[in-house]
Amino acid sequence: MNNNISCGTSPIVGLRFSIHPMADNFIEIIKGALAEADTSNVWMHTDDVSTVMRGKEIHVFDTAKAVIFQATKTGAHVAFNGTFSIGCPGDTAGDVYLEKDDVLLNELKVSDMRQYVSSQFTLYPMNNPDYMSVIYTERDRAKEHGVLNESMHYASGLHGDLHDVFAFLEETFANARSEEHRHLVMTVNMSINSPSHEGII
Repeated sequence: MNNNISCGTSPIVGLRFSIHPMADNFIEIIKGALAEADTSNVWMHTDDVSTVMRGKEIHVFDTAKAVIFQATKTGAHVAFNGTFSIGCPGDTAGDVYLEKDDVLLNELKVSDMRQYVSSQFTLYPMNNPDYMSVIYTERDRAKEHGVLNESMHYASGLHGDLHDVFAFLEETFANARSEEHRHLVMTVNMSINSPSHEGII
């Protein structure tokens, strides 16, 4: 891998996330989800607070979605909090994973799973003076995709099947950045299997 990539131009995508199962066996659910998802296409490290993964954009999203599916198939109420980032100056750890091919290792395993999710996301187009235009465009895109729940202060609400919500998030993460403004951060908060969702699905 080229070690001469200038700051902010590496195509590596990072995600730091935490899973919070509302269940007594939360350790089993978290460790089980990380073990059952195929993580061999991403660099990953878990500490006592969160997990970070890095790699190609398609593999980070594929792996993250699989981890969530594996955690929520237990039926436990699960909260997911994640921060996606690309173009962060100096972010090169795990660059070797950019050499992976484009075969998605988890999609076949989770393609038949269905899971309602209520979610909120926020975009931070770094150093882009026209950032509000970018945010409004992506909010409208969510509406076109049929996953926009509501607009709110400091975030936009998303809901629907996890596949549809993740497809939108991956698309908007690609569309909200440009060659001129490469550094983008996106935060995502999800609530799945919540008692408050009864009657929605």
